[in-house]
Amino acid sequence: MKQEIRIALAGNPNCGKSTIFNGLTGANQHVGNYPGITVEMKSGKYTHNNSEVTVIDLPGTYTLNTNSPEELIARQELINQPLDLIVNVIDASNLERNLYLTLQLLELGSPVLLVLNMMDTAKNKGLKIDPKMIGKLLSAPVVTTVGYKSTGILELKDEINNYSLESNKNNFDILKHDFGCDLADCIRELTELIEISALADENVPCSWYAIKLLEKDDAIRTYLNSKSNGETIKKADKIIRHFERHIGEDSEIAVAEHRYGLITGVFRESVCSTIQTRQNISEKIDSVVTNRILGLPLFFILMYGVFWLTFTIGDPFMGWIEDGIGFLSSVLDSTWQTESALKSLVIDGAIAGVGGVVIFLPNIVLLFLAIALLEGTGYMARVAFIMDKLMHKVGMHGKSFIPMIIGFGCTVPAIMATRTLESSRDRMTTMLVAPLMSCGARIPIYALIIPVFFPSSLHATMMWIIYFIGIILAIVCAKILRTTLFKGEDVPFVMELPPYRIPTLTSILIHMWQRAGLYLKKAGTIILGISIILWVASTYPKNDNLSKNYATEISTIEESNISDSEKDTQIRILKNKESAEMIGYTVTGRVGSALEPIIKPLGFDWHIGTALIGAFAAKEVFVSQLGIVYAVGEADSGSEALREIIGDNYSALQGFCIMLFCLISAPCVATIAVTRRESNSWKWAIFQLVGLTVLAYIITFVVYQVGSLLGF
Repeated sequence: MKQEIRIALAGNPNCGKSTIFNGLTGANQHVGNYPGITVEMKSGKYTHNNSEVTVIDLPGTYTLNTNSPEELIARQELINQPLDLIVNVIDASNLERNLYLTLQLLELGSPVLLVLNMMDTAKNKGLKIDPKMIGKLLSAPVVTTVGYKSTGILELKDEINNYSLESNKNNFDILKHDFGCDLADCIRELTELIEISALADENVPCSWYAIKLLEKDDAIRTYLNSKSNGETIKKADKIIRHFERHIGEDSEIAVAEHRYGLITGVFRESVCSTIQTRQNISEKIDSVVTNRILGLPLFFILMYGVFWLTFTIGDPFMGWIEDGIGFLSSVLDSTWQTESALKSLVIDGAIAGVGGVVIFLPNIVLLFLAIALLEGTGYMARVAFIMDKLMHKVGMHGKSFIPMIIGFGCTVPAIMATRTLESSRDRMTTMLVAPLMSCGARIPIYALIIPVFFPSSLHATMMWIIYFIGIILAIVCAKILRTTLFKGEDVPFVMELPPYRIPTLTSILIHMWQRAGLYLKKAGTIILGISIILWVASTYPKNDNLSKNYATEISTIEESNISDSEKDTQIRILKNKESAEMIGYTVTGRVGSALEPIIKPLGFDWHIGTALIGAFAAKEVFVSQLGIVYAVGEADSGSEALREIIGDNYSALQGFCIMLFCLISAPCVATIAVTRRESNSWKWAIFQLVGLTVLAYIITFVVYQVGSLLGF
């Protein structure tokens, strides 16, 4: 029978914890409700030596205080959830900084296994570390690893099995170290008070509560106060005040000084430098990429390169998928010879609707691959640093740019990633402007329209322009919000720049597949359902009284003596007119027609208006809905046939305005829902919905009207 083990990975940001997590669990992972790079709660499983191990990847934190959402989430998981072992991942090249969290983990009283990661980086820095000495001084087992090379992962699995099954608690006792008599006596006195009052949770020792009282932890004070009607807290405060008067300083500072003193001692006993400090590779690269003059241009050039690769490499794969969808439709059409509503539903509704979105999967995968690579190397942290000066000019924090960058993948995790921001004003501002970053769901719209109106040499340029417009609008809107609704002082920028690393192929593929998988899941569920609904709305009621006999006119053209190319053009125009007349009589056509007077100043007709309604459920649906509205009976809503129809009916200015409106306008239903949840208010969700839609209308109106006057 397999033994079940539950462990939690804890560590500072950029310590390589995610790499260790990937090394342990591989692709067997599940992403929970805490998203983004720094506040994502992941879980995974693996089997080793007849043990099934569940791994919880906690958010990266520097402490276990409750000053930020990450710290609160990590502490709640460690205290409230049943764990057999805490695995503390430590950046060996920054040992002193990382050990502060280590001491707080040891103070919890749970078994703790120390993982000295990035040992190669430490060696390159000229540091010689004695793991056995660290383990002896901190009374905890130590394993050394190089995560991105998977070095030490097997030994780590062995130690997890051995230590978690053999140990019920750790042997670390902070009072055994040189706390100083006064502080040690104060901790013992507070511990006894909590023990007598029977207030402590059985998951953590009373001494932990005592230390938290000395640190003036508001959450712990509130908890203990609620259980004792305030009496215990009054007695504790009296003890702490007496201690502070005696030593002449704040108790919180005294605890921190002790921890740093202990860390200094551990470092001195276990680490020595073999060479003099020298500028490492990361610092040399940073001298260029974070340069105040070169930094921003390099970032924009890099993003341009990402979009160029997305189109160039993705194009042949899109063609293969398009051919495959067309082949599937033709096979079904030939084998299912009886014409019926069900046949049309399957081919023209389900296959055309989902196929019109799936065809853009190569673009989505390539974009996510590029973002995963940039995140894995450590460059994205530099982007936040580069953007901090600009962000502060609009009243935002440099870290706000990280959720906004995540928004290039999907707006939902981008909004949830605002939990990394300490200031509520920064959180709300970032949350409300995040949809202006072009998410992956908009790529099908851009990829459909750009090739129609612009030569291949300008494809990447147009994509870059659309993304750049979103970034600029987000910054401008943020400035307006911070000077009106969210006034307040700026929070100083404090963010560690991790060393550059070569990310593992496994971590990149997992990152890419998780996000591409979400896209496919949406295509197979939400988009499938919406496509079927929209097909029904675009099919019924049927128009039995068309203005002309299109079949007769098409036959006449086929029998005429004009060239084949001219025949094809005239027949296509007639079929489009027939399709438009039939759909104009349906529910979709009637709703679109009702909207047309409103959106006509933007250069849109009822076809576009109808597609925009579908895009509110999910942006990708715009493509499939446009295919259904314009080409009922066509198997591929993302095929050349749809592009030809768009080219025949719209100008390049109108095409640009479509992309512009889809960029700025109301985000999808999922985004509105997560905004409501994260802000805990429907007010802000509705404000985001209405505000962005109005903004999209105004900007698109101006662009179209000015462009028309200039003759575009």
